[in-house]
Amino acid sequence: MDTKVRSIEPLRAERERLFGHAEHSGVEVVDSIGLTDTAVFSRRVVTLEEERRERERILPAGGVLGVTGGAYKMLRTQVLRRLKELGANTLAVLSTSNGEGKTLTAINLAIAIAADPSHTALLVDLDLRNPSVHRRLGFEPELGVEDCVERRRSVHEAMVKVAGYDRLTILPARERVEMSSELVATQRMADVVQELRLRYMNRIVIFDLPPVLLADDALAFAPLVQAGLFVVAEGQTVRDEITRSMELLRELMIIGTVLNRSADGAGAYY
Repeated sequence: MDTKVRSIEPLRAERERLFGHAEHSGVEVVDSIGLTDTAVFSRRVVTLEEERRERERILPAGGVLGVTGGAYKMLRTQVLRRLKELGANTLAVLSTSNGEGKTLTAINLAIAIAADPSHTALLVDLDLRNPSVHRRLGFEPELGVEDCVERRRSVHEAMVKVAGYDRLTILPARERVEMSSELVATQRMADVVQELRLRYMNRIVIFDLPPVLLADDALAFAPLVQAGLFVVAEGQTVRDEITRSMELLRELMIIGTVLNRSADGAGAYY
């Protein structure tokens, strides 16, 4: 018990610096790793219809059954292990270009992490050039992450829960943003990321970002995130493009690569 208390003190001190003491600031801060962010704030709840879930190839609640679920369970286990080794809880899901399965991987990895009783998952749609997480899940956001940055709206106002996915929270993007790379590089965005990272100790925050070689958003945002995961498509992604992307993001710790559309099965992790 003493070891756990000592290990959380740096995080608690940083949260108090950012948010103040909970009894004075009016901000509810949860210290116990046994508590999650599922019942603390009132949030919009949306329903993912079964037909849409199957069409979009989104994992069911629980997320770890069957061949596809097993592949994401393996991915989850290795990602969580690497994040723990790094002392990290923020992860950017990346690709070199469009159509490589980046957003689906981000959604299903978040679902798989949320299926682990020791963690909650927060999926943030930062592909502000082509926001699609809400479309895949079948809802229209009332507020988006861009409103939290540009209009300083509370992140909790914009967060959405998906019925049945108890430990999963979505922070969507509402619409396409012009000058998106400038937005993700602002101090306000840094403050939002810091709040998301520090508020709950068992939360893993996953950011879905635009393709690295099609926009400079990932490069601009990289200093704010602790680790990256590349998604590549077998028979589509060019090796030189992966090399170039990783060179551009050389300051970001890349913890692995997910191979989509593999002839060997639902996917592979390296």
